[in-house]
Amino acid sequence: MKNPRTVPKKTAFLLTATLLLGGCASGSLTTREKGVGIGALGGAAVGGIIGSAVGHPAAGAAIGGGLGLGAGDLVGDQLQGQDNQNSRQDSEIRNNQAEIDRQRYELERLRREGGEY
Repeated sequence: MKNPRTVPKKTAFLLTATLLLGGCASGSLTTREKGVGIGALGGAAVGGIIGSAVGHPAAGAAIGGGLGLGAGDLVGDQLQGQDNQNSRQDSEIRNNQAEIDRQRYELERLRREGGEY
């Protein structure tokens, strides 16, 4: 008789292969993708522990993973938005500094040419 708490080897292999290949699919992860990954893994771990306590670890891990994925997506999306806003502000600061430097140079040029501006 099979133990209902064990995961079949084929399922475990396919899940592992999918995760490994999915992780290699692109370059570095965005902030949002990191949040989703951490949320899903954390939710699956907590769900597995809770599910194990009530006798259904796989169901608990699946439910926890889904909930963690959703929560991680929300948090990651917020963090990604903040990163985007910070990037825009940094660009504005660089542009403003370049304009200040240009005006400072122009003032110095005018002082040298005419003595007064």
